[in-house]
Amino acid sequence: MKKILIIRFSSIGDIVLTSPVIRCIKQQVPDAEVHFAVKKSFYPVVKANPYIDKFHLLEDDLKLLTKNLKEEKFDLIVDLHRNFRSGYIRSSLKVPSACFPKLNIRKWLLVKFKIDLMPEIHIVDRYFKAAASLGIVNDGKGLDYFIPEKDEFNISDLPEGFREGYVAFVIGAKHATKRLPEHKLISVCRMLDRPVILLGGPEDTGMAKNIMAACSPKVCSMCGSLNRTNPPHWFGRQR
Repeated sequence: MKKILIIRFSSIGDIVLTSPVIRCIKQQVPDAEVHFAVKKSFYPVVKANPYIDKFHLLEDDLKLLTKNLKEEKFDLIVDLHRNFRSGYIRSSLKVPSACFPKLNIRKWLLVKFKIDLMPEIHIVDRYFKAAASLGIVNDGKGLDYFIPEKDEFNISDLPEGFREGYVAFVIGAKHATKRLPEHKLISVCRMLDRPVILLGGPEDTGMAKNIMAACSPKVCSMCGSLNRTNPPHWFGRQR
């Protein structure tokens, strides 16, 4: 049996982007025991993932987490965060480990100066490079987001126009460089051939109202009314 620790402390989108690696390790490595280290505040994002055998939660004490991880005696660490904290864990546990190519300087050049030196490779495939020694391959099945059964909801409780299917569109983001401008959001909503539910925080409600005014009745907003780490339970169990 291979005991494997995957590290990705934050944030919501980045954690979801690691899900193909988690799935492929569990499915393609015989008898793999998959552990996942994540910030406690983001645990709800992964807690229902059936491909993870055990979670290790980071609160305020990195040394305590590292001490507990040492007791697990891992065979391999797959570092999908690659920052100071994950590096501290790797150096402390003294077991084989691998990181993904983070390309921070190239990303900075792109964001600050529009100099695009980024390779033509998706972030998910860069994550897979950290697990290359396991011989796994991307199965092409996309991202996973598992919702606990207790949070499932009957689709008949949605507005009538949304019961035959809809697109969930997250319009909010922590950083401005990760958000589409309002006119682009309106353009995308108009092009979609299904009803659209807008998702975001309380700070996105004003923009959501503008999008609804431009696109209604095919668009409704749930911005500011949902838990940030739990998507609306009426999404159902989706892949």
